[in-house]
Amino acid sequence: MKFKIAASIFSASFKTLGYLFLFLLLGLFLDSYYMAEIYSNTQLLTNIIVLIGFAVLYFNSSVKVRKLMVYATIIGAVGEYLFSILLGMYAYRLNTVPLYVPLGHAIVYVSTVYFCKKPIIKVYKKQIEKIFTIAILIYSSLFLIFANDIFGFVMSMAVLYLLRNKPRERLFFLSMYVAVAVLEIIGTSFQCWAWPDTSFGVIPFLKSANPPSGISLVYFLLDLGTLWIYKQRHRTAWARMKSVRRLREQ
Repeated sequence: MKFKIAASIFSASFKTLGYLFLFLLLGLFLDSYYMAEIYSNTQLLTNIIVLIGFAVLYFNSSVKVRKLMVYATIIGAVGEYLFSILLGMYAYRLNTVPLYVPLGHAIVYVSTVYFCKKPIIKVYKKQIEKIFTIAILIYSSLFLIFANDIFGFVMSMAVLYLLRNKPRERLFFLSMYVAVAVLEIIGTSFQCWAWPDTSFGVIPFLKSANPPSGISLVYFLLDLGTLWIYKQRHRTAWARMKSVRRLREQ
């Protein structure tokens, strides 16, 4: 019985986050310094692949999810140009923001939403939250010990602290932390982008790894911003959903 449950959870994870990680691995490898030595315009290949992936996900999603994807892409683009180009807090390989990056933000966001909506994931929500929390503690501690990642550790602890009284949002943001951690490790390993050795290159006493372990805290702004835009543009639908949720809880 336990094996069947574990297999079901693995299957649900692979069909959402697993596909996401394989997709990211392929796309980011094409934009890596390995490929750049072979073909000078590798970033174009990544842009095309991510655009196709975005389109497939978009046209196979509900109207609500499509809108969330558009909002996430817009916020992602604005945030990337603000933090990377204008403020210089991190840098991409060609010192610009590739097209695939804001599209990738939307793909990561929606993949995490789909993971959290899987029936088997909902049933074992508490157990998965505990596993993710332990994994985050171990991951951020290892980065702190072996990479002097003070900045990442502080942000990781901030994530867990902010989620302590947020049972409804906890699984989504813990899952997002995991997804972003994998994304950052792949991207920085392939040298698609790089983080400075201190907090955004601004706070010298907050030493940082490349990538900082808790950088998902910054990605949460994307999630909150996307949801805020949706609420503002669809007030009636949002109020109706909240009413239904309150009735279920009663």
